[in-house]
Amino acid sequence: MSQGSSRERPTCGAWGPLSITDRSAAREGLPLAPSVYAATAWDRSLARHRARVGSIGVRAVTITVQEPSGKLTTSRAELREPDQGEVLVEVASSGVNRADLLQRAGNYPPPPGAPEWPGLEISGIVRRLGPGVSSRRVGEPVLALLEGGGYADHVVVRASQTMPLPAGVPLVDAGGLPEAVCTTWANVVDAGRLRPGETLLVHGGSGGVGSIAVQVGAALGARVVTTAGGPDRAARCRDLGADVVVDHRTEDVVEAVRDATGGRGADVVLDVLGGGGLQDNVRALAPGGRLVVIGLQRGRRGELDLGALMAKQAVVTGTTLRPRSADQKARLVSDVVEHVWPMIEAGQVRPVVHARVPFADAETAHTLMESGEVFGKVLLIP
Repeated sequence: MSQGSSRERPTCGAWGPLSITDRSAAREGLPLAPSVYAATAWDRSLARHRARVGSIGVRAVTITVQEPSGKLTTSRAELREPDQGEVLVEVASSGVNRADLLQRAGNYPPPPGAPEWPGLEISGIVRRLGPGVSSRRVGEPVLALLEGGGYADHVVVRASQTMPLPAGVPLVDAGGLPEAVCTTWANVVDAGRLRPGETLLVHGGSGGVGSIAVQVGAALGARVVTTAGGPDRAARCRDLGADVVVDHRTEDVVEAVRDATGGRGADVVLDVLGGGGLQDNVRALAPGGRLVVIGLQRGRRGELDLGALMAKQAVVTGTTLRPRSADQKARLVSDVVEHVWPMIEAGQVRPVVHARVPFADAETAHTLMESGEVFGKVLLIP
């Protein structure tokens, strides 16, 4: 079909198959423009990748938070050229995270200089190199950890925050890996100092981060205990490598952890509950244990028995990923590629995808996240 009106839903332009950007524009009734195409065959999950790169910049279809309704909508936004040390990436998929919902609600603003629209991770194809970039090449499939702006057809990102596509992973599914693997490594290994033979308790093993943390913990040689809601989700967590799964709807988590460890407790607790789970998490810790808080699902404030913490010589810490400096993120990304990529390529760790949602239906993706029924990741597909 030739290039035409939005009602015709064109799939081909005057110069060949439409790029990801042009297909999205067609769906939204936006005008199409002549394109320069470079064919790729990096991933069978994408029948064709075509890029449109302008002489000055790239226009991308993005998703923005529309005030005051809070609804997601599509719009056109100008992306600048990649600067020193940066690359332009055409997006294959963008992972949806709880942080995106918080940003949408006005509770997690993007850092200075980041795009206003959400999106912390993507996979895609490098389309342009900024000055000084030698670590990446045009046409290379990559994953990227972002400060924001992933809900777009194209992103500009520091080359130091990109990762090569792991062997055996479909490019689209890889879009749900960067935030989860970086969060897991930064908190389970860097902050939690998990060692082989220790016990790791992962709250929410069915979540985007939790499903990766369970697998990484098992691959590191730890005994993994995780929580899940209901027998079906518990069974899927066992399939990911959990040694013990506690149904938090019907079981006492602290007692279950103690039973599983002969009364000793967990050496590392990866927590998404926050204040509401603080006391129980300290009770669940082993002597010398490390509680690492990465979420606040049960609130920002909680009561802590310092006597119990001191008696166990335990540590409580909390981290976030987005505000870290460029150097910190570069080191983290490098560590992940060095240590986690071999696990992925050996089949010990894999992306867990709940749903792949068309870009224009981003509202559906957020509704899924809010439902509590997601197992693993939801991906937005341009």
